[in-house]
Amino acid sequence: MTELGGFQDRVARIDLSDGSVGYESIDDEDAKKYIGARGLGVKYVFEQGADVDPLGPDNLLAFMNGPLSGTQVTMSGRIAVCTKSPLTGTVTDSHHGGWSGARLKWAGFDGLLFEGQTDDPVYAYIEDGEVELRDATHLWGMGVHETRDTLEQEVDGSYGKNLSMMAIGPGGENEVKYACIINEDDRASGRGGTGCVMGNKGLKAVVVKSTTKMPKPADAETFKEGHQQAMKAITESDVTAPNEGGLSLYGTNVLMNITEEMDGLPTRNGKYTSTGSMRDDLDVDIDAERVSGENVRENILVDEPTCHSCPVACKKEVEVQAMHKGEEMNVRMESYEYESAFALGPNSGHTDRDDIALMIDRCNDMGIDTIEAGNMMAMAMEMTEEGKLEGVGELEWGDSETMIDMIERIGRREDDLADLLAEGARRIAERKGAEDNSLAVKGQTIPAYDPRCMKGMGIGYATSNRGACHLRGYTPAAEILGIPEKVDPYEWEGKGELTAAFQDLHAISDSFDICKFNAFAEGIEEYVLQYNGMTGLDVTEDELMEAGERVYNLERYYNNLAGFDGSDDSLPARFLEDGIRGQGASEGEYCELEEMKAEYYDHRGWVDGVVPDEKLAELGIDLGPGTGVSAGDSPAPADD
Repeated sequence: MTELGGFQDRVARIDLSDGSVGYESIDDEDAKKYIGARGLGVKYVFEQGADVDPLGPDNLLAFMNGPLSGTQVTMSGRIAVCTKSPLTGTVTDSHHGGWSGARLKWAGFDGLLFEGQTDDPVYAYIEDGEVELRDATHLWGMGVHETRDTLEQEVDGSYGKNLSMMAIGPGGENEVKYACIINEDDRASGRGGTGCVMGNKGLKAVVVKSTTKMPKPADAETFKEGHQQAMKAITESDVTAPNEGGLSLYGTNVLMNITEEMDGLPTRNGKYTSTGSMRDDLDVDIDAERVSGENVRENILVDEPTCHSCPVACKKEVEVQAMHKGEEMNVRMESYEYESAFALGPNSGHTDRDDIALMIDRCNDMGIDTIEAGNMMAMAMEMTEEGKLEGVGELEWGDSETMIDMIERIGRREDDLADLLAEGARRIAERKGAEDNSLAVKGQTIPAYDPRCMKGMGIGYATSNRGACHLRGYTPAAEILGIPEKVDPYEWEGKGELTAAFQDLHAISDSFDICKFNAFAEGIEEYVLQYNGMTGLDVTEDELMEAGERVYNLERYYNNLAGFDGSDDSLPARFLEDGIRGQGASEGEYCELEEMKAEYYDHRGWVDGVVPDEKLAELGIDLGPGTGVSAGDSPAPADD
């Protein structure tokens, strides 16, 4: 057990095969080594074995909060969902904000561990330190929004007051490989197919009922110092200052115009580096400004909700009235995010602002990842153009009206094309000889940062343990925003070390579990003070950074045992030297991946993408068999 502050020292282990629920403590040494949330969740998944079938009964689905979740710490409303991904085959963790992470803590839990499978759908009801499985057959087939409304009436609670819900839609039920988990506020644990695993297990929803019971810090003075310092940093930042900073005013979509001007916005399945470059080449009516945060705020913004303990309020709730197939549709939805707008808009060859809002809302209701859904449709558009989908279906560039309907077709696997797109980029490429059309790394497609422009994102995508991802190591903070200092986005040298530092830092915040956006203002000093104050520990900055490194290496170790190595740290060919060069402000640029990989591996102490046993020993990772690789080993020679 652990007596560290911030923990409830209670985890529920739920076997869905027989309906049993057991309760256990958190090992004190594990809490110190892996912090919580992401770190502990990955350890629990690791203990199930790296060879489990992602869609088998032995795969673990872990809902985890951290020692800072649900506390007074700013932006501490996060929760991590950890499992083996059916999309990538890697370990994955996916986080969402809102109130469910905090409410799970207030209900008496640090985590919920689901294993097994049930033949009859259930939902889990959590209150006062107890878990109850309830029948969900009446909910199966419902979209997330109808599920939300039904459960609010059924459990006699109120969202926003004492109730939270995390549910899947038809996408999860039908095992779309990138299905996600949506909470009552349309916040998504979006990436990696966590909703697919949830649907495979027959778990429709997790409902948490609790009053507000924020944990008290073990060391009140240290915590107060750290909290005040963090608040000062947040309120003085040009990015996070409430009602003034770019993130607060425009949400994540503040980046749309910025990346467009840099020619760092992948467009038309990544063939172009901006809508301007596409417009100049093809003479088409497309302009990223129409879907920017500024445009959204001026024209369709109706509310600015926020998450637990967050003054920034980056969520932008919008309302649109759009015509779809001759019918007027009124949609109010949260939220018009940058990555969602990119994938469902410019990368799919159009910039219809209101249609994108309809698409995001439908993705949320179906419970499928907006990034992956948009990128799958862009991939299908390119394949249609090249004649690779004959006999299956077709999708034309920029056909936003068909895209709106395609989302539900994918979620319900209604026809051959939808069924194919539901499988994800890797399987589409394998089945249709479409490797050249895929923007995936380890089976997961890229978000809205072009690696020909932002070289840190290139090595970040390649070495992300959960497939292409901007949130493993957010180097655009330095490459675009100058945080902690400005670096040249087009320069590859130094990006390996920079990326590793961001990856370790974000492993810490994900394990706390607090929002990554605090890193636009806070740094390791504020992290240490708040962590020590809450838990009662006395770790140094170096020790906390080592904990982040330990979490990142544990994930890589898991992936190594699952068969991944340096050959999987790749990028889509169109971003490399022999691919499609950047245009406009990124004219002639490509991503120098191999040079950055060498720098990155050297800094990490890895051997061709594999964690050597000496590194595991150095970090105190004493789980599993080891990789069998020594730091003295050399990568296998390439075939002649």
